[in-house]
Amino acid sequence: MLEEREEFLGRLGGKDKLQSFPGGGNFYSLWDFFIPEPSFCQHRISRVGTLGDGGKWVCGIQTLIAPRQKCVIYSFGLNGESSFEADVLEKTKGCEIWGYDFSVKSFGPQIPPHHAARTHFFPYKLTSNQDPTATPPEWTLGGLMRKNGHKWVDLIKMDIEGSEFSVLTSFLEEFPNDLPFGQLQLEIHASADSDFKQFLGWWESLEKAGLRPFWVEPNLVYVNWFERKATLTEYAFLNIRRSA
Repeated sequence: MLEEREEFLGRLGGKDKLQSFPGGGNFYSLWDFFIPEPSFCQHRISRVGTLGDGGKWVCGIQTLIAPRQKCVIYSFGLNGESSFEADVLEKTKGCEIWGYDFSVKSFGPQIPPHHAARTHFFPYKLTSNQDPTATPPEWTLGGLMRKNGHKWVDLIKMDIEGSEFSVLTSFLEEFPNDLPFGQLQLEIHASADSDFKQFLGWWESLEKAGLRPFWVEPNLVYVNWFERKATLTEYAFLNIRRSA
C-alpha cells in the first residue's frame, strides 16, 4: 500500500502540490491517500462499543486480547462516553482499563458496578512534556507506564482533540526502538486547512515505527452536525512489530 500511495501521489503532481481538502472540482481529499489494509489483522475485526460516535474497531478482541490473564488498556479522552470501555470489560476477564481525561471526573455511566474494580480513572492530560505539578497534571505515555508499573499496553484508545499529532510524535521520541503497545484506536482531527505535506510526514513517521492501519471510519456525526467537510476520522492501527 505504501508503494501504491507513492505512485498515486506522483500521478497527481506530487505531495508539494496537493491540498488536504480541496474544492473547485478536485476529486481527492486527505483520507484518500491513507487507506487501511485489513489483512494486517490476522484475527476477526469486531466493533467494540456503541454504533456511531464512541465505538471502535478492534483486531482480535476475542482471540488476541480476551484470552490474556492480564491485559492492559489505556484510554485517553473519555468525554463522558464509555461504551467502548464497558464492552471491553464485558468481553474480557483479565483486562483492566486506565482512563485519563482532565475534562471529566470519571468514566461514563456505561461502566456497570460489577466491572468498576477493573477501571482506574485519573484527571490527567496526555502531553509530550511531563509536568505532574501542572494543572491539570501532565504526563507522557512513558511516565504513566512507569507510574503504573507497566512495560506493555495491549491497546491504546486516543481521542484528544487534535493533540494527537504532538503526542504521537513524542511516543516515537520516548520509544525510538519499539512502541510498547499492540493496537492504537485513534481519532484524527485534521482541519480544512491542514498542510498535506506536513500530515504525510507525520503519518510516514508512524509507519516507520511499525504502525499500520487496518480499519477506517469517517466521523459523519461531525459532518452532519456542523455541516462541514469530513476532517475527523477514526483509524485503527496494529503495531506489526509487536502486536502481542
